[in-house]
Amino acid sequence: MSSDKGKKKSDQKEEDISWLSQEARASIWAVILLVISVVFALSLLDAAGTLGIWVKSALEGLVGWAAWVVPLLLILVVYLVIIGKQAHRRTYHTWGLLLVLFAIAGLFHSIIPMDQAWPAIDQGRGGGYLGFAMSFPFRRLMGSFASALFLCALGVIGVVLLFNTPLTSLLKPWEFWRRLKRVKPQSSLGEGVQLIDDKKHGETKPFLQSTLPTDKGFSKQKIGMVDVPNRIRLPKIDIPLDLLERAEIHPQSGDIRKNCEIIKGTLETFGIQVEMADVHVGPTVTQYTLKPAEGVKLSQITALQNDLALALAALSIRVEAPIPGKALVGIEIPNKSVATVPLRNVLESSEFARRKSPLTITIGQDVAGNAFVADLTKMPHLLVAGATGSGKSVCINTALISLLYQNSPEDLRLILVDPKRVELTMYNGIPHLLTPVIVDVQKTINALKWTVSEMERRYEVLAEKGKRNIESFNQAVSSEDSLPYIIVVIDELADIMAVAAREVEAMIIRLAQMARAVGIHLVLATQRPSVNVITGLIKANITTRVAFSVASGVDSRTIIDSSGAEKLLGRGDMLFISSELTKPKRAQGAYVSEEEVKRVVDFLKQKAQPQYVEAVVQKHTVSGGNGMVGLGDDYDDVLYQEARTLVIETGKASASLLQRRLRVGYARAARLLDLLEDQGVVGPQEGARPREVFVASRASEGFDVQDGQDFDTRDKERIEDDYE
Repeated sequence: MSSDKGKKKSDQKEEDISWLSQEARASIWAVILLVISVVFALSLLDAAGTLGIWVKSALEGLVGWAAWVVPLLLILVVYLVIIGKQAHRRTYHTWGLLLVLFAIAGLFHSIIPMDQAWPAIDQGRGGGYLGFAMSFPFRRLMGSFASALFLCALGVIGVVLLFNTPLTSLLKPWEFWRRLKRVKPQSSLGEGVQLIDDKKHGETKPFLQSTLPTDKGFSKQKIGMVDVPNRIRLPKIDIPLDLLERAEIHPQSGDIRKNCEIIKGTLETFGIQVEMADVHVGPTVTQYTLKPAEGVKLSQITALQNDLALALAALSIRVEAPIPGKALVGIEIPNKSVATVPLRNVLESSEFARRKSPLTITIGQDVAGNAFVADLTKMPHLLVAGATGSGKSVCINTALISLLYQNSPEDLRLILVDPKRVELTMYNGIPHLLTPVIVDVQKTINALKWTVSEMERRYEVLAEKGKRNIESFNQAVSSEDSLPYIIVVIDELADIMAVAAREVEAMIIRLAQMARAVGIHLVLATQRPSVNVITGLIKANITTRVAFSVASGVDSRTIIDSSGAEKLLGRGDMLFISSELTKPKRAQGAYVSEEEVKRVVDFLKQKAQPQYVEAVVQKHTVSGGNGMVGLGDDYDDVLYQEARTLVIETGKASASLLQRRLRVGYARAARLLDLLEDQGVVGPQEGARPREVFVASRASEGFDVQDGQDFDTRDKERIEDDYE
């Protein structure tokens, strides 16, 4: 009980000072340490009055001659806290400071002969009581030389902790001094990236290189050469957590004891004996666990879902039989009031602090109230689906904000697609974007083609270095040559699939199959979970999926291959499934408001400017999984010239004709007719009447009306040679 009270008091204390920024707290610590160091120095100089006399006597008695080192060490810590912005490393500073002080005091006392070691303390010589405690036992145990060597090693370890620097830098004083002057700014969410002035190099470095394939194949022409004046790399932007709101989570689960009795009594009514176990209160639902008696089939319990919901007067319940990894059955009952899970609470959780990847995204909290995070590199792609207003866009925003908190613009680049034009457009202008937020379907297709080309180029780069994935490649090369992660986020997949389903599906499948090793990941979202949008091939290659509330069990099975999503409560209530989970895991999604997103975006805009790669949305060639090729000119299909020749020679223009003669589907044949109409080869559709072919009569005379040149046998042979 006392421990709970103490915990509540500490939580209340943290809440009282949570409005202070990290920089403000560091400044307060720096001022306190600076005042203490000055008082210590004045006391040793007999210039601090009566207090100085006490302090001097205490310091000389405690550490002897090392008393003069104490103010210097404190000033050094002030430098690291203020200049280095490493207030969150106070624990390491403290241990390093103590080890250095212990080692110096012990070495000073090692000079004193053994028979005078104790009297020297009262005389103010040696290392005081601390020096005696550090040196005397070791000198008696292993002699003066070995004890001095041990104390020196202890001091070196203290310096490494104090300055957070490797031992190799200590062996090179000039490198150590340069590292000390240029301490990397650190964030509580990730390591920083050093900003290096490039004036001395006399050149600018490109950010990203890719290949722009031409009409006749892949060339080695470099695109995306973005010059960054006066610097090599963009700095790690330390985004303060104060931009996000923090709140306590207080869900109301109702009368837990009464619900346990109702569950047990209802099951006993139907002849099922159970023993109630633990109860887990989550932000959205409360999970009541029970252990069935021997001989009870789980199907008997799952068949009573409606009866249990009636007895509990609940909107809907979900039975998890069994709970993965436990010999228990879980019954999830909605809470009386749903608690919102702020994104900041998840970012400050211990689960997020233990992350091993910079692409860790925040999901929310599970049914037990524990923070739930996932590693995008292990997924390696994510599909989010659910009905309108169920929380898909908020889920995308929380994932993006958590990635922005962990990665610099040099380590992570984003391609955001928002056909609805209202969800992701607020991210325009942040330095992590490869291109402005895409709202046009044709530009989306071009961006996917560029991503496929970039994937192939990266595989060539990895093959030249003999590396298997982007992690090993980045470790083997310098920071200037490292490859950033690229994440493609499509907020509404259904709108794009409705226009160019086969082409988009082919590129998504190819990226899902191959892009993980080169650091390219997909995050797809849709509010229409139908088999026309979430096809079987897409599901087979994107195994990590999130299902929000849907209308029917058919939609739930389309997303996660099992029912259950139709019983979710909405407003962020989700089921998460991946290749590592045998059953869907229920969670309440983290929430980030539009105002919080705007604050983070505005902060990033103030720190750095975006460096767009224009080639991302330009038309270029990429070999697709179905043999289709996008050309770099106005003609969008490899069969365009063949279709044009067929229409001119036959004098007929219809989709059925192109389907039969070219062996293509209706959608592609209709698009070819639209291209022919745009080029003036055929006329517009006029109801049931066939299209008029404008160039039929003049082509029979050997004249091509499109460009005014002779359309002879040589031109036909050239076309056939180009597209055989």
